[in-house]
Amino acid sequence: MTATRTSLKNLKGENAAIYAKAKKAMPKAPRLTKEQADAFGRELDALREGVLASRGAADAAYIRRIIALQRKLEVAGRATIYAGIVFPPALVVGSLTLGAAKILDNMEVGHNIMHGQWDWMRDPVIHSSKWDWDTAAPADQWKHSHNVEHHTWTNVVGMDKDVGYGILRMTEQEPWQPRHLLNPLNNALLATFFQYGVGVHDTGIAEVRSLKGLRKLSPANKAKLKAVWNKVKKQSLKDYVLFPALAGPFFAPVLAANIGANLTRNLWTYMIIFCGHFPDGVEQFTAESVKNESRGQWYLRQLLGSANIKGGKALHLASGHLSFQIEHHLFPDLPSNRYPALSKEVQKICAKYGLPYNSASLARQFGTTLKRVVKLGLPTKQDLKRTFAAAMA
Repeated sequence: MTATRTSLKNLKGENAAIYAKAKKAMPKAPRLTKEQADAFGRELDALREGVLASRGAADAAYIRRIIALQRKLEVAGRATIYAGIVFPPALVVGSLTLGAAKILDNMEVGHNIMHGQWDWMRDPVIHSSKWDWDTAAPADQWKHSHNVEHHTWTNVVGMDKDVGYGILRMTEQEPWQPRHLLNPLNNALLATFFQYGVGVHDTGIAEVRSLKGLRKLSPANKAKLKAVWNKVKKQSLKDYVLFPALAGPFFAPVLAANIGANLTRNLWTYMIIFCGHFPDGVEQFTAESVKNESRGQWYLRQLLGSANIKGGKALHLASGHLSFQIEHHLFPDLPSNRYPALSKEVQKICAKYGLPYNSASLARQFGTTLKRVVKLGLPTKQDLKRTFAAAMA
């Protein structure tokens, strides 16, 4: 694959100095030698092979059961919204129920099926090449930006577009600019419209800063944007026109409930995904550090660049088992229902090699993530001096 690499060689003058200082300031976990990393990798490979060999009827029954649950929740949610026409509190209940259905569709069903976690079933429908989901992101584009780019280059600055989503400063490796003062506002906007932020992730639009730049998008990226627009139109027609129109004169409250359901899904998926990638203790990497990395070193990077969320079965299901983000980054194509058991084994292996295993409550992980958003939006004294000097030059 082709990726944009961040390198000291590509930076000049003070920016290079800032970048180098940021690299030194990044917290470091205990490092393994090449031989130790390879041994670590072999133990994780053995875990992986064990799951591959034991997949069977129980796993297939699980995903079919979750798909059925998701569809029942969607029907119940939409029916309850209509019941709100005569009993207004039902509008809120219906909106939340529909939101839960959309969360399941996005997280445990769509995300995991399109990762290929269930391809071994050879089901003509439940397959990564056939499945689509109820969000703005076209399946083929998402599978490239997420499965290929993100999971290959997890938390490698300049190569993993999920580090900042093109609008946030989420790493000290990126020199501060005045526009980063908008970090908290941009974060709130990204959370609110998260499905659209993910939808345009593979289109190159994140690098566009002007209308002139938009016109200069490549034909391939323009075609991708058109595909996103077509998906958005289809989803908007369904949720914001057709279903509300069925309510006749009660169009507005049904529309509001549907908007609420999509907002619920957007905020939840944003929170879970950010908690798996940006809380305290999660490391980021430079392009230089991943050159010629072995499989064991790749496993090590996935471990150090991820965080889990502690919770019960309901949380794990609602998160698409991305509450086990460490296991998901280590084994992205293994069935998600296996992550809880894998987590226990991964922790044992980490303890054996003296490696950290970042797992904490949702409140802790989200709180430290928001702290990072605010902190990296603010300039240091050096940033202000550099910005002032540049303005006066």
